[in-house]
Amino acid sequence: MTLGSHQRCVGNSQNWITPKHIIDALGPFDLDPCASNPRPWDCATYNWIIGGLDDPWGGRVWLNPPFDRYEVGKWVRKLADYGDGIALLHARTEAEWFVPVWEKASAILFLADRLHFHYPDGRRAEANSGAPVCLCAFGMECERRLVRSGLKGFYVNGWEPI
Repeated sequence: MTLGSHQRCVGNSQNWITPKHIIDALGPFDLDPCASNPRPWDCATYNWIIGGLDDPWGGRVWLNPPFDRYEVGKWVRKLADYGDGIALLHARTEAEWFVPVWEKASAILFLADRLHFHYPDGRRAEANSGAPVCLCAFGMECERRLVRSGLKGFYVNGWEPI
């Protein structure tokens, strides 16, 4: 695929499991409000499979939202307003749904390599994520977790809109 290629914004599946090494590097988390079901491992102490947008959140949040361009913005906005968690997102920095990251995130770690998600049975997906991925921290403790994670990438904080 070339730089100018078009990629699907609404894939065949929204059921892509966060690699365990990401959770191990950044966790623990208290809540995964849009957990996959089934899943090979938990990403948080509490893993909700329904109602995540409508129910009040508590504790430190892990967010690997559905990457459907019509849904992802709702999840990003909720985490930005909540203010304590880390979101794994495609680095679509120009997208309207990314605006809450620019407005309220403490830091962003743009991962050096494309991520391979996992299937619900734990197998690593054959293909990579299809787009660059970033980890967006909301809150100072989550920012510290990005720094201490050991994950390879490019760390950005303290940006100013121009």
